[in-house]
Amino acid sequence: MAIDTPLRKNASYGGGRRTTGVVRPRRRRAGRIWAKAVVALLLVVEIYPLLWMFLTSLKSNSDYLNNSTWSLPSTWEWGNYGEAWTTGHIGLYVRNSLLAVLPSLALILLLGTAAGFALQIMVWKGRGFTLLIFLTGIMVPSQMILLPLFTVYFQAGLSGTLWPLILTYTGTGLPLTVFMMATYYKTVPRELFEAATIDGAGILRAFWTISVPMVRNAVLTVGLVQFFFIWNDLLIALTFTNDQDLRTVQVGLLNFTGDFGATRYGPLFAAICINVLGTLVIYLFLNQKVMKGLTGGAVKG
Repeated sequence: MAIDTPLRKNASYGGGRRTTGVVRPRRRRAGRIWAKAVVALLLVVEIYPLLWMFLTSLKSNSDYLNNSTWSLPSTWEWGNYGEAWTTGHIGLYVRNSLLAVLPSLALILLLGTAAGFALQIMVWKGRGFTLLIFLTGIMVPSQMILLPLFTVYFQAGLSGTLWPLILTYTGTGLPLTVFMMATYYKTVPRELFEAATIDGAGILRAFWTISVPMVRNAVLTVGLVQFFFIWNDLLIALTFTNDQDLRTVQVGLLNFTGDFGATRYGPLFAAICINVLGTLVIYLFLNQKVMKGLTGGAVKG
């Protein structure tokens, strides 16, 4: 008769551990393979359209119309980029976009950061209700305000300039910016401002020297998000720009024509590549700071 000794129990237990130890690395290896496959698939989905767009920008007009969409260029037309810049006026459209986006972005960040500071750091009656009013601005579709704004800008004599774009972008971008900055300010310790007040610092000094450096990653993140929203806008720019010399990039690409009013697909895709490359380079340089800013507001609820 066999006796179940402690030695036999230990041997049985040890064998089970060895079996489990073999299975777990296999499961981990299989999980890594699936994760790499998913990442590879996502890379293909993201990179292939950019590659196709770049190759199409090097095709001639007859090559684009007569050959397959997925075929390589029969002749590499590098001159399409020069034609997009000169004949297609993409340089003028980029300049107009910068003249409309940069002032709007500066106003959005300045007013939104100051409002977030006032709503979270300063103590005063009605700040909760004021934040609720700002939040209602997120719920208003921009399509509903275009016609009244167009009438106001026309009566004020602002039509035919870039001021309607700057004012509209600032007004539509402020609600989300105020909400996000108020959320980020929750993570800033109140003790810093109490110590600054004891040392004799006023509100403006506490705002510029303490709060702004503490939330600079958040300001950069919100600024980048708002920059992409404004830069890629088509509806507002199409509504308020009635002159070719005032077209932004998106409106210019919509009405992109070559000589004699014919659409030149090679220069058109070259202009799209110029537009995409600029925004892509900006994001690649600011990528890490954006990640820090996105996680900064989630530290404290």
